[in-house]
Amino acid sequence: MNAPIRLPLPPSLYADTAVQATPTPQLTADKSVPVAIIGGGFTGLSTALHLAEQGVLATVLEAQEPGWGASGNNGGQTNPGLKHDPDQIEQDFGTDLGRRMIEFSYGTTNFTHDLIRRYQIPCEARQNGTLRAAYNEASAAAIATTAKQCIRRGMPAKLLDAAEMRQMTGSDRYLCAMLDARGGDLHPLSYARGLARAAIGAGAAVHGETPALRLRRDGGRWRIETPRAVVLADKVLLATNGFTDDLWPALRRSIVPVFSSIAATAPLSEAIARAIMPTRPVLYESGHITVYYRIDQQNRLLMGGRGPMRWISKPTDVAYLIRYAERLWPQLKGVSWTHGWNSRLAITADHYPHVHEPAENLLISLGCNGRGVALSTAMGAQLARRLIGGPKAEIDMPVTGIKPIPMHAFWRVGVITAVLTGRVRDRLGV
Repeated sequence: MNAPIRLPLPPSLYADTAVQATPTPQLTADKSVPVAIIGGGFTGLSTALHLAEQGVLATVLEAQEPGWGASGNNGGQTNPGLKHDPDQIEQDFGTDLGRRMIEFSYGTTNFTHDLIRRYQIPCEARQNGTLRAAYNEASAAAIATTAKQCIRRGMPAKLLDAAEMRQMTGSDRYLCAMLDARGGDLHPLSYARGLARAAIGAGAAVHGETPALRLRRDGGRWRIETPRAVVLADKVLLATNGFTDDLWPALRRSIVPVFSSIAATAPLSEAIARAIMPTRPVLYESGHITVYYRIDQQNRLLMGGRGPMRWISKPTDVAYLIRYAERLWPQLKGVSWTHGWNSRLAITADHYPHVHEPAENLLISLGCNGRGVALSTAMGAQLARRLIGGPKAEIDMPVTGIKPIPMHAFWRVGVITAVLTGRVRDRLGV
């Protein structure tokens, strides 16, 4: 078999500042395991940890190193909820499952920060709230609706007006925002490495530079071929998200792998940092094309959004984010921007996370749609329950069939068109 190709981490701020990685050696000898997990991001690592807590020692197979993909390269925001409003979720999935989905998804941030405290994971975690902000009338009306639905359900949400948003952000850009006190932020690569360390400490095995090349039935078990060894597993979880390939038929065509980009400044002066985000919430804009940002514990501003549909390596590759930051805060002109990077996340056609069981003892989870930090962490406990209990073990997300997206081969053209169209619509306020 061919040796795996080791790729360096994307040139991110996180790669330069993360805690040291726990060794995750390549798999070099055949193994027989109760559960094999393909993918060493938040979903796979959290599932391995929650399985180990219940005495099931899983083996994680990661093509590069834990957190190499979007898990270790995202905006670092822990945001509650799903893409759709609570009323829409209940309409789509019925009262029982819909309410469970709402309770679960809006509880993912508390779940994640509790897990970080329980395992003492050093990842700069804070829980200072999430702002979902509007800068045009259409988005403002949508946010007011969301806030009303959340408040009606007893959530710690509050609708802020334009004056309050000026105080919260130092910008007059926003008409309103919903503040959810449960949101927060963290250092995602340090968190991924901490999850790997916790899972290994609990008894799981994590193998880096060990891509799964082939997956097939072998009698009553699953056979996974890797470059140097074969794994025989009673059960398998596929958790490859934006890096999903053709390991399982049609799965790759059920999601769109979209690049999300981030630019980061050098540490700002205390005066500028406090003028921008004095109470340190995280913010994402409500629009057709989302921009998101936060100030980290070293006073760096991290601005994220849709960028080129290719890998980038420097802040000038996403100059539009820098220009937008200077539009929000003119005092940033002349500030040094030190990093620019991106990674791929998975978008689903219906913007819900997807869980599939296409064969006996095979579970698939992907498609966090940009809310992956907290959602994928909490999904780990759900998936562990399902892997242990089987189809009779209900989870708080729907288990559906794989549905390939029509015309998937043209996803790149479609994404570029959607981004351009979305930017125009946001400017027009429609």
